[in-house]
Amino acid sequence: MAKIIDSGDEKLFKGALLFNAKTLGLVFGLLFGLVIFIATNWLVIKGGHINESGGYVVGPHLQLLSQFFIGYRVSFFGSIIGFGYGFAVGTFAGALFAGIYNKIVEFRN
Repeated sequence: MAKIIDSGDEKLFKGALLFNAKTLGLVFGLLFGLVIFIATNWLVIKGGHINESGGYVVGPHLQLLSQFFIGYRVSFFGSIIGFGYGFAVGTFAGALFAGIYNKIVEFRN
């Protein structure tokens, strides 16, 4: 049995807001970049530990980002590089999300 949409629901569907892809990309970029920047500097300030071979290790899990972000290390300079990469990835992800969302809303209307 099909449900008949009343005029209130129809107005709600037509009134769905569209995202500005540039703005959402900027916000996501800043968020991703700041998360990497703050997490890296937190680990640098906190310090690390000595592993079995006697080497000093700081942030072994966050260091795995260097597999994707060339030049990234868990250091202050690495946090700046990580901010740049995080900003780029976040901007792309935010703009992609906004674009897909806007297409779905336009399709539904």
